[in-house]
Amino acid sequence: MKQVICMKWGTLYSSDYVNRLYSMVARNITGPFRFICLTDDPTGVRDEVECFPCPTVPIEGPQANRGWRKLALWQPKLEGVEGEVLFFDLDVVIVDNIDDLFTFDEGFCVMRNWTQPEEPIGNTSVFRYTVGKHPEIWDYFVADPERVLREQPNEQMYISRTIKRLMFFPDDWCRLFKVHCVPAFPMRWFVPPQLPEGTRVVAFPGDPNPPDAAAGRWPAKWYKRFYKHIRPTPWVQKHWQ
Repeated sequence: MKQVICMKWGTLYSSDYVNRLYSMVARNITGPFRFICLTDDPTGVRDEVECFPCPTVPIEGPQANRGWRKLALWQPKLEGVEGEVLFFDLDVVIVDNIDDLFTFDEGFCVMRNWTQPEEPIGNTSVFRYTVGKHPEIWDYFVADPERVLREQPNEQMYISRTIKRLMFFPDDWCRLFKVHCVPAFPMRWFVPPQLPEGTRVVAFPGDPNPPDAAAGRWPAKWYKRFYKHIRPTPWVQKHWQ
């Protein structure tokens, strides 16, 4: 059975993000599937979603609840989860069938980091892995987390540099909203963000998030709003529901 997993902790994303992600998966997958959410608060999450406690990482301070917390997925065992899973961040928009993401290549597969496309670095907004298969990621981290934090700027770079065999999903399957969809300045004032042909999933790290993109908002400081302006995005309105 296909397995999809996500994580929700804190208050940055509400249960509505989990429910919308479930709906997007259900509309774009073939056959039965299992949808899992690791969360510290399952309130409001729809009944079809299996909720389990969100594991933590041995870090003190604000980093403990930022992207580094996703390293907890690499523990040797996860409560209620085993085998191969496809992970999505809560702020992705699924726009087409995702069956191929379960069968493409073998082992760890990840979206390319489009902010550094020439580097062998993945964007962990979308990745597929097998629970417990790469214990070195968790073991090295918990042995000296402060050292890892000093050596690596973020968890996705740490994962990319630790796994010896890094396989990217085909470039046209997983796109970055800010890089592939938003027209260059000044056309972004006149042309709405476009959806590239062949796209399966669009990632929204940072700002804007999907509801902002749908409404044509880009949260930014006042002096950046002129060149970060975007028009409302109809295809986000269509799919992110």
